[in-house]
Amino acid sequence: MNDGSSPVVDITVPHSARVWNYWLGGKDFYPVDREFGDRLYELLPEIVQLARQARAFLGRAVTYLAGEVGIRQFLDIGTGLPTADNTHEVAQRIGPDSRIVYVDHDPLVLVHARALLVGTPEGATNYVDADVREPKKILKAARETLDFTQPIGLIMLGIMGNVTDLDEAYAIVRELCDSLPSGSYLMFKDGTYAVMGKDRADAIHRLNEHEKYPYHMRTPEQVARFLDGFELVEPGLVSTPLWRPGPSAEPPLPIDDLCGVGRKP
Repeated sequence: MNDGSSPVVDITVPHSARVWNYWLGGKDFYPVDREFGDRLYELLPEIVQLARQARAFLGRAVTYLAGEVGIRQFLDIGTGLPTADNTHEVAQRIGPDSRIVYVDHDPLVLVHARALLVGTPEGATNYVDADVREPKKILKAARETLDFTQPIGLIMLGIMGNVTDLDEAYAIVRELCDSLPSGSYLMFKDGTYAVMGKDRADAIHRLNEHEKYPYHMRTPEQVARFLDGFELVEPGLVSTPLWRPGPSAEPPLPIDDLCGVGRKP
């Protein structure tokens, strides 16, 4: 019985954060998440690579912003379950005084939030229990930790595909970005079907449509619009493995995930 002091975790329906954790090789998921993850894997075997490449992009992009640009504040919306090299770990290795606010709405992520709140003494980490569809709530809570007169790195990786209505998705991102001061950055990623084709994408959407938080892939042009008004840093809007990849024996191949990092003028 829940007395209101702890979140209720619904283990009867899959949740994106837990399914993602399953694909990343974590342990924080339930049978319903594994079952859904396996069904999607049958349609999209590259989904495990998509998950791992997204995580690698997060590390490279935060390293760029904290290292080359000198950003010391991050608002990470759609945090997911803690794994290795979370945003605060990457940022605070470079700038120990970095301040990070995580945002997610999965009760299991809330249970594990204490793992996200262990940072450096010089910096600060905080966790906000909110849905991306609540930008005003997110911004109000984030202001308790972040200084909105100084540049902020806004991180939105794979989260806007969970908002079915595209116009609503654009409006949410616009409201969040309008609150950021000049010199801030948007780190954005979302799934597309440019490589797999529309027929396979339609099959995946049909699998998703009955889930609590269905994921909608967008066209490259639709993804690009999320970064309107931002000055894209090199190499621009590209597939996640192609964004400033590290040294490798073979050149990375594009996958159905587009990402970019843009500076607010």
